Amino acid sequence: MNRDDVEILTRERRYGGFLKVEEYRLRHRLFAGGWSEPISRELMERGHAVAAALYDPVREQLVLIEQFRIGAYAAGEAPWMVECVAGMRHKDEDPVAVVKREVKEETGLDVREIEFACRTMASPGGTSECCDIYVARVDARHAGGIHGLAHEGEDIRVLVEDFDDAYASFFDGRRLGSAFTLLALQALALNRARLRATWLGTKETQT
Repeated sequence: MNRDDVEILTRERRYGGFLKVEEYRLRHRLFAGGWSEPISRELMERGHAVAAALYDPVREQLVLIEQFRIGAYAAGEAPWMVECVAGMRHKDEDPVAVVKREVKEETGLDVREIEFACRTMASPGGTSECCDIYVARVDARHAGGIHGLAHEGEDIRVLVEDFDDAYASFFDGRRLGSAFTLLALQALALNRARLRATWLGTKETQT
């Protein structure tokens, strides 16, 4: 079934801040045939996003960021989370261009190579947000410091860590990982050998 198998009866905005909440009243076709009874669903609208695992294939290092997250705080977790670079994109923006912009803003680094990994939804039961996941090559030699846009309230610390230990830390209970971060790191882990061969060849080194 597809979008034609949904009938929107009403759609009302319930909240209109940075996060927008809308209430849909709808019905949809059933697998057994016919139509459902009218149902109501609340939906959070926040736009679409990109995320990227930043990898230095020469030094076998990840560049990660750490910042305050209100969702982790509200969930009773430590509110400073270690993540991959991510950011929101406008409807008509090129996602690769957005990745490069966010990497520069959040780490001060330039993207040298980039590869698409997958597209995912954050939580389709309650939000429309889709995220394009990438793996990007960076030079980690000078990564570090505090970054972010002050007028957006960003206070972002850059971390450089060896790939194996950093990757393991998200899957052995040492760190709470966001879904986008875990997907990006898994995509890198699955393709790491191929990407190193593609990005470095047999003789290339960073200069």
